[in-house]
Amino acid sequence: MQIIVDRLALLAEKIRTATDIDSHRVFHGRGRCYAGLEFVTVDYFQPVILITLFVAPPVAWLEQFILQIQPLFNSKHTVLLVQHRYLPQAPSELISGELPEVIYARRRGSLFNLHLAQQQNSGFFLDMEPGRLWLEQYASNRRVLNLFAYTCAFSVVAIAAGAEKVVNVDMSSPALNLGRANHQLNGLAKNKSEFVAENILKSWSRVKKPGPYDLVIIDPPSYQKGSFIAEKDYAKVIRRLPELMPEGGLVLACLNAPELSEGFLKQQFNEQCPQAVFIERLQPHADFPDVDPEQQLKLLIYKIPTA
Repeated sequence: MQIIVDRLALLAEKIRTATDIDSHRVFHGRGRCYAGLEFVTVDYFQPVILITLFVAPPVAWLEQFILQIQPLFNSKHTVLLVQHRYLPQAPSELISGELPEVIYARRRGSLFNLHLAQQQNSGFFLDMEPGRLWLEQYASNRRVLNLFAYTCAFSVVAIAAGAEKVVNVDMSSPALNLGRANHQLNGLAKNKSEFVAENILKSWSRVKKPGPYDLVIIDPPSYQKGSFIAEKDYAKVIRRLPELMPEGGLVLACLNAPELSEGFLKQQFNEQCPQAVFIERLQPHADFPDVDPEQQLKLLIYKIPTA
């Protein structure tokens, strides 16, 4: 417990001296690098400290933890929120402070709408930062296809980095609506983005129509019953890449499934798109240490040659 308290003490000092602080993971127990703390993560979305419990903590653990960290923060400026992810509907418990009506993730000058205390996922994935940094380097003047776009954080980053156009595809209209709001929030030109609410696996003609593309992002859920199961459906996306980008280009292939290895994803490319050239696996962010790299978020870069 003390390591989390120490890190939050450093954050408290930073809050006292800094105005805008980028959202980040303060503590990552899920990677099993800290014995006895595998059940907890701590994130900071200014002004909210989000403590997420993935299993019920030991008896009295949470009470003792709160007693130690509450004095570090002024409840007028900082909110302590606990999410019990192990319970049905993942309810949130407000410990101190007042939860603002609107909360944003902050990243390098951009803002992203969050729905903390409302849904299991916040709307912005901190561990995807290596992918966003890569995209900033390569998006300029490219036509980007953002598959499984969710709330379109990749699109905001790409357009801010000079992308010619981004087409965001997701089967969830509410998620895309939040994505559209993220573009407006950051003052991005409307003609730079398009939002397509479709089941990707059943709507390839609709996905292909705004193309061709020269950069494709694949960031699916690992398991979403009725829409996408990575183990059997990822291959269906990969085999479509040559027709989506006939003039070639770059692919960012993401896999957030601890049970599926980097080798699994490489095998899908070898079988479904053998002409694709593997470039690199992006290094996971330092805020997300793990004893087993195969269980971390996999971010693979491929180059598709001209058809």
